[in-house]
Amino acid sequence: MKRVMSVSLGSSTRDHSVEAEFLGEKVLVERVGTDGDIDEAIDIIRKYDGIVDVFGLGGIDLYIYAGSNRYTFRDAERIARAAQKTPVVDGSGLKNTLERKVIEYLQKEAGMIFAGKKVLMVCAVDRFGMAESLWEAGAAMTFGDLMFALGIPVSLTSIKSLQRLARVIAPIAVKLPFKMLYPTGDKQEKLNPKYGKFYEDADFIAGDFHFIRRYMPPNMAGKCIITNTVTSNDIELLRARGVNMLITTTPELNGRSFGTNVMEGVLIAISGQEPDKMSPENYSELLDKIGFKPRIVNFYGERAG
Repeated sequence: MKRVMSVSLGSSTRDHSVEAEFLGEKVLVERVGTDGDIDEAIDIIRKYDGIVDVFGLGGIDLYIYAGSNRYTFRDAERIARAAQKTPVVDGSGLKNTLERKVIEYLQKEAGMIFAGKKVLMVCAVDRFGMAESLWEAGAAMTFGDLMFALGIPVSLTSIKSLQRLARVIAPIAVKLPFKMLYPTGDKQEKLNPKYGKFYEDADFIAGDFHFIRRYMPPNMAGKCIITNTVTSNDIELLRARGVNMLITTTPELNGRSFGTNVMEGVLIAISGQEPDKMSPENYSELLDKIGFKPRIVNFYGERAG
C-alpha cells in the first residue's frame, strides 16, 4: 500500500485519514496538522522521511508563479528540506492542470455558464490555472489577492493587472513569514467578515477555502463556491449561511475533500515518478485514467457528482 502524508501548518482539528484505491493501487492518505508550528512540521517530516511514499505540504505553498517565473517561499523551503528521501509536493503541479479541467468540466458536463457572471477569486496568484480558465470563460472577475493576502483593500479586475501584480509582489512575498500572508493554526478557525461587500456582489466565490471561510459574511444566500479542502463541519457552515452550491476541485474521500497537495501526492505515488519529471500532460493523462471529477453539492436539490 502506498502512503501519502500531508503535513499541514493548519489546525490539527482538521486531521483525517482514509484508505482509497486509484487505478488498482491502494493508498493511505493522511493529513496531520501542526497548528502553525513550522518546527513541528519539520520534526514530523524527519520522522517519516523514507517511510511514507510522498509528503504533501498543507497550509503553505512551496511555490508561487508569476508568468513563467517560479518563486519559492522561504518558510516552505525550510520545511521541505527536512525530507532527504521522500519527495515533497505542494499541489502547485496539479492546480495548473486539475483546476483548469474542472472549469472546463463544469461548462461542458454540468452545463454551468460563467460568461457575464461575477466571480470573486479570493487569491489567484496561487491558482493561476483556475483564474485564467474563469477569465477565458468570460466571467467578470474580481481578484482579491491584495485584500485577502496582504490586507490592502484594493481589488483587481483584469488578468493583465493580476499578472503585473504577481511579477512585482511574488519576489517580495516569498521572503516574508508565511503566517503574514495566510491563516495558519487556530487563525483558520476565526471569522472576520470585513470584505462582505465583495461576497455580496459576486455570483461565484472561488479559491482557497480558508480565505473564503475567514472573511465570509453571515448571509451567503444564493452563492456558489468553487474551492478545494472542506470538512463535514465546513459543509454544514456553508449550508447554515445559505450557500446554494459547493463545488470542490478534488473528490470526496470519506466525507471530506483533501487539498490539491494530497491529490498531487497520490498521483506521484501511483505513477512512481519524481515530481520534477511530471509534466502537465502526465498529470492530465493520470487524471483522465482515474476519472477525477469535481464534487458538486446542491444544498437545495439532489446532490450530483
